Amino acid sequence: MKETIIIAGFGGQGVLSMGKILAYSGVMQDYEVSWMPSYGPEMRGGTANVTVILSDRKISSPIANVFDSAIILNQQSLDKFEPLIRPGGVLIYDTNGVVSAPTREDIEVYSIDAAAECARTGQSKMFNTMILGGYLKVRPIVQMENVIEGLRKSLPERALRFLPQNEAAIVRGGEIIKRIR
Repeated sequence: MKETIIIAGFGGQGVLSMGKILAYSGVMQDYEVSWMPSYGPEMRGGTANVTVILSDRKISSPIANVFDSAIILNQQSLDKFEPLIRPGGVLIYDTNGVVSAPTREDIEVYSIDAAAECARTGQSKMFNTMILGGYLKVRPIVQMENVIEGLRKSLPERALRFLPQNEAAIVRGGEIIKRIR
């Protein structure tokens, strides 16, 4: 098993945190793991993406040019990364950040209204874990107990009190994701 994932959006959306949670989850599951962030110089609002590779074998390189899965949070990232998903791969996008829907017919496409759901519930800080929950519903590559442990390890000490809300957001993300094609 090997899963190469790109998570891309703007800084402040929790892109790098989402990748870190997946990476820690993979470590808890005894996978080989690579976590490679990339972001612009801005503190918030600049581009941000992270490549995560989870594998049951040695990972030869953390650099990826083709992805099994893409989690896309804005239009610029969709334009850049949609062509780089392998045929048969998975693309998940948040409907709030994407204006023009994905066009490829040779991949599975899912939408998730995480931004709208977070606004509705007043839980905007749970956006990234809700998106992660949608991804894990579609691609359950790590067990939920490992995801919760990965979440616990990736949250700063001051945010651990929000662990129950994050767990609920992961569950809710799995409930609201929709397959487009």
